[in-house]
Amino acid sequence: MNKPGLQITEHAELHGLNTLAVAARARYLIELDDPSGLADLLADPRFSGLPLLTVGEGSNILFTGDFDGLVLRLNHAQIELLDEQADHALIRAEAGASWDALVTWTLQQGWSGIENLALIPGRCGAAPIQNIGAYGVELSDVLSTVEVYDRVERACRELAAADCGLGYRDSMFKRQPKRFVVLAIQLRLQRAARLRTDYAGLREELAAMQIDQPGASDVAEAVRRLRRRKLPQPDVLPNAGSFFKNPIVDADLAQSLRARYPAMPQWPTADLHCKLSAGWMIEQLGFKGRRVGDAGIAPGHALVLVNHGNASGSALLALAREVQDAVYTRFGVRVEPEPQII
Repeated sequence: MNKPGLQITEHAELHGLNTLAVAARARYLIELDDPSGLADLLADPRFSGLPLLTVGEGSNILFTGDFDGLVLRLNHAQIELLDEQADHALIRAEAGASWDALVTWTLQQGWSGIENLALIPGRCGAAPIQNIGAYGVELSDVLSTVEVYDRVERACRELAAADCGLGYRDSMFKRQPKRFVVLAIQLRLQRAARLRTDYAGLREELAAMQIDQPGASDVAEAVRRLRRRKLPQPDVLPNAGSFFKNPIVDADLAQSLRARYPAMPQWPTADLHCKLSAGWMIEQLGFKGRRVGDAGIAPGHALVLVNHGNASGSALLALAREVQDAVYTRFGVRVEPEPQII
């Protein structure tokens, strides 16, 4: 039975819980304010044996049909300062807190380190799963601890960032989706962190703002302007942000591609590989702005899959696979989706 802080809906509509606005249903939807009762809740016989999917704003999910399982939405959203020193602080954000609200809060408190991640959609609980990143910064740069409920051990645990298997848009949580439920994250931020303004477009945006000596809030504002200009807002044109990851290839393949396509953007990585621009390759193939029914690619950004109205998840996935096949045929490189395909 539902009670304050707990709402259980059977045959729940998920259209409003994914930013691609795809129609889908779940056998059960649980919305929970207090995660302390999570273990008992998951032990409920109604949910025994059902697959579990944790969602926040649904900004990194593509439903290709109904989900015959349990969708869990954690709504606890407190942000607090755990420890403060002269030059650094440890900040805790619960899973239900808006990521962008966390960025704003930290800047208001004078702490820096995540300003380049401003305006990334979604909630804090999703941040370590995807190891979110933008404009030269990743969550792993500042993450200290992830608080989780471990479904195997049936206990709450704290995992050091080093134990979370964080990589480029990847983590242990993404590779073991059935085991962990993220409850909160802890970040170590600086009073005067070295600002990252060298990413393409960011320095130019600051110059356009007539800011010669930017602070962290200036960087965040520049990032917000860039994102609003380049990426459609989900409430206007439903999307899940960048749908494809930039592929990482070995140096020999990168060199071969550079010889054939001198304008291809490439970024060397620390392990002697090279990151390629998925957006550039997709745009070269003429996909930017393409539309098949209501499924489409954003007119302003080739990485963004959009729903112009009533596209089904299967139609969006079919377009994504067409893009993947075309990129592989032309460039010999496989671009992989960022969102979780359900």
